[in-house]
This record gives sequence, C-alpha cells and structure tokens, in this order.
Amino acid sequence: YETAWVEGAEGNGIGEYLLYHFRPNYPTGFHTVIVANGYVKSEEAWTNNSRIKKLKMYVNGKPYAILELKDSRSEQSFKTGLIQFSKTGGTVKFEIMEVYQGKKYNDAVITEIYFDGPSH
Repeated sequence: YETAWVEGAEGNGIGEYLLYHFRPNYPTGFHTVIVANGYVKSEEAWTNNSRIKKLKMYVNGKPYAILELKDSRSEQSFKTGLIQFSKTGGTVKFEIMEVYQGKKYNDAVITEIYFDGPSH
C-alpha cells in the first residue's frame, strides 16, 4: 500500500475510470470486489487527497452495479455475484461518480482494487 492510482484530470475526477482486462476463460471468475479507498499509505496522504464515494461498475461495457464506499482507510468488500468471462475474455470498468473532498488536493485516489472468487 505504498503506491496508488491518482486520476490526475482537472477537477475532482468525476467521470475518470480504471479499466481491467481479463484474459480469456479467466479461471472460474470472481464474486467479490475489494477496494482500498484513498491513498492509505499514511493518515496525512489519506486526508489530503480526495477519496471515492461512489463507483459505477461496468462488465463488458454494460452498467452492472454502483459501489458506495465509506470514507474509511479500511478495505471494503462488495459481493457482485459470480462474474465469469468467455473464451474472448472481458473487461471490468470502475468509473468515478462521486468523491469525498481531500483537505489539500482535488485528485481522487484509489490505493487498490482487487478481485476474489472461487479460484482465488
């Protein structure tokens, strides 16, 4: 948790996104998304930067869920139902819808997003 994704666009990042590509036949898929919200490496980095309040999740380009995150440095888990990909693979996109404003910076930050499921 020493690094993070910082959206870096003008404003507070609304509409910016992370896009994950899954290889064909991703082993049995996943059913949980885990998010470390904000820049969690230190209390100062976390409070100075904006954090995510709502993420819109897309699977293969189609809206799938809205993830409502707490303003917390703890990991947050979201059950998604089993998501599997075909022989051609697939994508999962997370688009910033709303943020908690940082004390010093507008940039919205996510330390980590990862997936858990039957094969993990």
